[in-house]
Amino acid sequence: MKSYRDLEIYQMAYHLALEVHDLTMALPKYELYEQGSQVRRSSKRIKDTIAEGFGRRRYKDEFVRFLIFAHSSCDETISQLNMISDIHFAEEPLTDLLNQYDTLGRKINSFIKYVEQNWKTD
Repeated sequence: MKSYRDLEIYQMAYHLALEVHDLTMALPKYELYEQGSQVRRSSKRIKDTIAEGFGRRRYKDEFVRFLIFAHSSCDETISQLNMISDIHFAEEPLTDLLNQYDTLGRKINSFIKYVEQNWKTD
């Protein structure tokens, strides 16, 4: 891995953040700056925190700490999306998007375990 961009979790988080951005821009105006803004920020924070952690990869504990922050932001995004789904998409819930974030959370968790057990620093 030469860059954070090579990480599957980063790529997935990036693409999901784009989806969330597009989805929230179609919410009613009053939600653009409430729930919409909050979920946009949490979804984008996942990819940014992965990138920042990768920049600290030389220090395994720091890398793990930032990956844990990314996982927490993923959980926050899921919580926000559940609320948006229940309020604005009751007829067609955001099941697929929520499942993708659930998968991302599992992948981040697996990567945390990998780094904890196998990451070598020089």
